[in-house]
Amino acid sequence: MKLLVVGASYRTAPVATLEQLAVPPADLTRTLDRLVAQPYVAEAVLVSTCNRVEVYAAVTGFHGGLGDICAVLAEQAGAPPASLATHLYVHYDAAAVDHVFRVASGLDSMVVGEAQILGQLRDAYHSASGADSAGRLLHELMQQALRVGKRAHAETNIDRAGQSVVTAALDLAAGLLDGDLTGRPAMVVGAGAMGSLGVATLSRLGAGPLTVTNRGAERAVRLAESYGATAVPMAELVDALATVDVVVAATAATEAVLSRDVVTRALARRDAERGPLVLLDLAVPRDVEEGVAELPGVEVIDIDRMAAILADGPAATDAAEVARIVAGEVEVFLSWLRGADVAPTVAALRGRADDVVTAELRRLAQRRPDLSDDQRAEVARTVHRVVQRLLHQPTVRVRQLAAEPGGDQYAALLRELFDLEVPQTSPVDTVPDVVEAETVLPADTTPPTGGAR
Repeated sequence: MKLLVVGASYRTAPVATLEQLAVPPADLTRTLDRLVAQPYVAEAVLVSTCNRVEVYAAVTGFHGGLGDICAVLAEQAGAPPASLATHLYVHYDAAAVDHVFRVASGLDSMVVGEAQILGQLRDAYHSASGADSAGRLLHELMQQALRVGKRAHAETNIDRAGQSVVTAALDLAAGLLDGDLTGRPAMVVGAGAMGSLGVATLSRLGAGPLTVTNRGAERAVRLAESYGATAVPMAELVDALATVDVVVAATAATEAVLSRDVVTRALARRDAERGPLVLLDLAVPRDVEEGVAELPGVEVIDIDRMAAILADGPAATDAAEVARIVAGEVEVFLSWLRGADVAPTVAALRGRADDVVTAELRRLAQRRPDLSDDQRAEVARTVHRVVQRLLHQPTVRVRQLAAEPGGDQYAALLRELFDLEVPQTSPVDTVPDVVEAETVLPADTTPPTGGAR
């Protein structure tokens, strides 16, 4: 079994494409079921956030797995696979492990080092576990990825650069409002994880009074009460917009909540001397209708705009330290993976030895019926003991060698020498460790040549 990552992020796709690919929470289990129902996909974890949609999969073949995943993503997007090709990236085997660990540690985030991605990965893992789409390989990968992410934040200063996406967006908003949000009336649209983070961050920055609205009124009330804010019904959205300077929009709605009509009516009731109405759209699909940015007196900060502004990233030393941690952890995981790969071959070898011993003991019983039960039992124990001693050192050694780079050669040699039949769970063709990021490979494409593991 091999690891494959196929996805799109703010680095490779505009918000419009991420909107197409985004999987609402209500559709997550169904999409995971579709993935693992594909011929080459044995396990799957799906990460769908405001700035990335990625599938982590255990596959039985590179070409088939890639084709299967691209087909499901294209179906989800309601678009032909060719239209997504320029926006998807592919990571295979060792490169897949490296990518997942970099995501978990915040190195691949829009705001490098932000810790929110850890919670999003944890949620994706729990969803896959609940849908029974994560098996032994992805269980191990996700558990280690979460551990690596925690380690990166605990052992480095990446947190000082790793503000959340919400904090980064509000910093940009403050720059449009005289540099300070203190005392600025603000509203959060949405009461989910991102909305809760928005209310908490606005409260910490001294913004206020704070208003919360959500399609589910009870959830808005609970969130508002936690921070001394006011909950308003979604039906009063226009009136509420007219009284604030900053809006954090982070719902899970499939259509824009802040339409051009809604914002236009709010602007008509708003004092023009108050300065711009700043709308932070942190949702995928977008909460702010595209035409709203063209309205006078409105500033829209969305994922696309944040990606351009935050391109410089954090202090290089912090990122480099985390990168060193990731590199070491990737090699540890790959060593475990190589050892796990040889286990079926070792089991097959021991099984072959047991079969040979059983056949010989049966033949002995036929040729020497005069032997007593005790004598036959003693012969059986002796033969089994001899076989186990003969196999012990070679099997221990092959496990050690298999954990080293290129270790799969030893398992292959054992299979060849002893003519072992081991179920094939990895691609038949030779595929390299690394498939370059930001490159999509159609299902009928041969991966670039390189060192195979």
